[in-house]
Amino acid sequence: MWANESVFYQIYPLGFCGAPKENDGKLVSRIHRVNDFLDHLERLGIGAVYFSPVFQSDRHGYDTRDYRVIDCRLGTNEDFSRVCAALHQRGIRVVLDGVFHHVGRGFWAFQDVLKNREQSPYKDWFFIDFHGNSSYNDGLWYEGWEGHYELVKLNLRNPQVVEHLFSCIRLWVEQFGIDGLRLDVAYCLDHDFLRQLRSFCDSLKEEFFLVGEVLFGDYNQIMNPQMLHSCTNYECYKGLHSSFNSKNLFELSHSLTRQFGPENWTLYKGKHLLCFVDNHDVTRAASILQERRNLPLLYAALFGMPGIPCLYYGSEWGIEGEKSQGDDALRPETPTPRWDELTGWIARLSEIHQREKALCFGGYAPAVLTNRQLVMERSFEGETVFVGINLDDQPYPFCLNRGQGTDLLTGEPVDLSAPMELPAFGAGFWKTMG
Repeated sequence: MWANESVFYQIYPLGFCGAPKENDGKLVSRIHRVNDFLDHLERLGIGAVYFSPVFQSDRHGYDTRDYRVIDCRLGTNEDFSRVCAALHQRGIRVVLDGVFHHVGRGFWAFQDVLKNREQSPYKDWFFIDFHGNSSYNDGLWYEGWEGHYELVKLNLRNPQVVEHLFSCIRLWVEQFGIDGLRLDVAYCLDHDFLRQLRSFCDSLKEEFFLVGEVLFGDYNQIMNPQMLHSCTNYECYKGLHSSFNSKNLFELSHSLTRQFGPENWTLYKGKHLLCFVDNHDVTRAASILQERRNLPLLYAALFGMPGIPCLYYGSEWGIEGEKSQGDDALRPETPTPRWDELTGWIARLSEIHQREKALCFGGYAPAVLTNRQLVMERSFEGETVFVGINLDDQPYPFCLNRGQGTDLLTGEPVDLSAPMELPAFGAGFWKTMG
């Protein structure tokens, strides 16, 4: 699967492009701004762009009005098709947000139910009680997502709903050439629907990638050969920033050992979770870290640990944003890319990650582990890469006793059998055979 050797880049288009917060019905082509990032993405070594919702919605994209039409605040289907073609020309794949658990109140079929009630041919597309009422005083009750009644839950056991969603996915492949889907709130999705989805997508396009948003629990429940290829690794997202802020790298190492370690009980050995330090729903990495100087080390851990690294637009040059200030603070307009020392460091890590099979496919073992130091051991098919992180303000001496190798950051040969040292607040990547 191509995704297992890729670096992803997430864009929240409505924010990224500076669209109005509410759908004002005005058609303005803004999505072409992505083209201004093409050189930037290529320089970062991005293999796939994951777009948060792009389809017509009431407000924020996750309240869909029509899966078949690009949101007018972003442009037309033809506009988005040209953006996707430009990305594909650079060798960058396209993954869209599949928001299939719920729709917005403006969704055309739900509007028909509000108008025609029991006579609507779409009444069974949702979970409706015509003898109740909603907080919107519709004269009927319906099930929303986790109590949010602006998000109307779809009946994914209705064959007509499934047929409609699958026809839209086919349209996205035909018009935009998409290469995969990220399934919103995948932990809420009906498992039979996920099995149907996997079978349909496998028949639609070779190596079509499916990754689910999962916040908790055993990811294997929906990440398996019958359902999804991957899930979001929220366990290690929490472990990353928590370990760095508490200067207790045992927490991160414990999660990685539990997920990818050499023991028989390892949960996700051989699987590839989508890993991140921030996204559109959580505080930006530059704001959640207590010491901003640790940002380069945080990304070293992201690119060094098992999984598919995913960057969130703007964080590669240290954009700040607090969840406590609302979602809009996490999703700012970003008309032009920036390139600074952090961006260059991430680009170097991206290049190393994609080149080294041990980083894409290797398991995990802690070669060195203290509260403030961690050296990960990643091995695959006779090659081993060590990834070192030092959160201390003093150099850290250690020994690997592993013979001759290469410093992947400098390209210089290194004797891994001799005493080594991690610089203060520093990171290292070293490769050896065997």
